[in-house]
Amino acid sequence: MILFSFSKSSKEAILSDMIPKKWPEPVYQFENNPLSEEGFRLGRDLFYDVNLSRDKSISCANCHLQYTGFTHVDHKVSHGIEGRKGTRNSPVLINLIWNNSFHWDGGVNHIEVQSINPIKHPAEMDNTLKNVLSYLQKSSNYKMKFSRVFGDTIISTKRFLQAITQFTGSLISSNSRYDQYQRKEIEFSIQEKKGLKLFKKNCNSCHTAPLFNSNNLESNGLPIDTIFNDLGRYTITQLKKDSMKFRVPTLRNIEVTFPYMHDGRYKKLREVIKYYTEELNTKTTYLSPRLKRKISLNSNEQKDLIAFLLTLTDKEFLYNKRFSFPRK
Repeated sequence: MILFSFSKSSKEAILSDMIPKKWPEPVYQFENNPLSEEGFRLGRDLFYDVNLSRDKSISCANCHLQYTGFTHVDHKVSHGIEGRKGTRNSPVLINLIWNNSFHWDGGVNHIEVQSINPIKHPAEMDNTLKNVLSYLQKSSNYKMKFSRVFGDTIISTKRFLQAITQFTGSLISSNSRYDQYQRKEIEFSIQEKKGLKLFKKNCNSCHTAPLFNSNNLESNGLPIDTIFNDLGRYTITQLKKDSMKFRVPTLRNIEVTFPYMHDGRYKKLREVIKYYTEELNTKTTYLSPRLKRKISLNSNEQKDLIAFLLTLTDKEFLYNKRFSFPRK
């Protein structure tokens, strides 16, 4: 269980407290962005501040709701200001410090600059960093908070992005029933054990424990969405080999992070499993080599697999008040 209380003075001690035992070393370790309680709270304030959008109508939290694993669930793709629709399902914000790329196409390679895209994107917050900084610099409240974190009242782009990262980088989910089972604190049911065995055989190569994702971009063979015509990684690299490649998402808290896939085409977990077991064409061009072997699961095995996936729900994370809207 991670308590997220930044009371120790050294950055190393704080980070050590955050990282679960036997987990890999995170990619981002806050070397030049020392974690602090004040920094975390400032980042949280910014995350929930609607004034970061051009028309002051939405915050980061509008597309990344805590109770749904820091994503949205009410529509297939993200909605920005004035009801504008994006082209992709909002990614979850879970265990981000282990990522070496961000967004579905891996177009950003550093957590500190990840938030620039949604701020500037015309279908999301449609603002400029200049406008955001101007707003913050005019706020005596934010000046005071930045001073507490950085030592003076200078509010720069770098400090703004580092503050948000102190919050988003602290969104660590590691206390699901699966984690408790791994720590031998609880026992799984027979069905959950069967599901775990099936998962290890059929799913773990892409959704690798304990993070249940990978830093790879893969094609899972989905037919292209004819509305958005989204070619994934290809839009970044313009390389044919990257056609239809998207970041492998984490399965942590998968129970509450619907709809599924980069375009939100599936509402139910059973639809996802049906796709991989009954609908996936293993001859599809650019399909990940990990999916060339057909996955065969009968109806009972599919239910067992879902039973296991439900053990990845981390209620402590989803309802942790420290991650919620900051009450005055």
